[in-house]
Amino acid sequence: MYVFAFDAALAGLSAEEFVGQCLVEHLGVAGVSTGEDFTYGKGRSGDIPLMRQLGERHGFTVDTIAPVQLDGETVSSTRIREALRTGNPREAARLLTRPYAIEGVVQHGDKVGRTLGFPTANIDMANYLRPKFGIYAVRGHLPDGRVVDGAANLGVRPSFDPPKELLEPYFFDFSGDLYGQTIEVELVDFIRPEAKFDDMDALMAQMADDVATAKRLLAT
Repeated sequence: MYVFAFDAALAGLSAEEFVGQCLVEHLGVAGVSTGEDFTYGKGRSGDIPLMRQLGERHGFTVDTIAPVQLDGETVSSTRIREALRTGNPREAARLLTRPYAIEGVVQHGDKVGRTLGFPTANIDMANYLRPKFGIYAVRGHLPDGRVVDGAANLGVRPSFDPPKELLEPYFFDFSGDLYGQTIEVELVDFIRPEAKFDDMDALMAQMADDVATAKRLLAT
């Protein structure tokens, strides 16, 4: 794989310059395969008909790949992002053919979850797309190969100060030390938006309800 650094110099190349300099001189391509709506060059001035003309000039072939269709609609990253941002991870999984997952190193937190009876494995969201903040039914993939069910808070924890953006999965019937280990957390179902509670008793009662809901959703 060769990745072009999209800087001002690359962005300033015309369509003809992009093909001539980047594809022909630099890479020496014999063939190019793209999506049918592929554009390139400054201001997206290049399209597939122009690519074919340039291919004839420089001696490379051009193939286009039709969009993937599911139930008569095009599968696109835009649709997947929208499903995640509106709290519909099952639709995102249908389009991706797999659950949307976040991977990260388990870090030390303030240990509040442990005192409430729901110890969590805190993960920084890093550069991942932000799905809708709230409570999710999740499935965790651990370094030793185990797959565990759980419920997770994704967001800024409005009941605690200071707010801190985290993914905090609580895995059912799990005991062990995951600190410093890399885990992957699949978002399976959205349960409810984040909420602020007046006291810890109300929060604990809601967390118990969320766990029960997550178990039911994961069982189906």
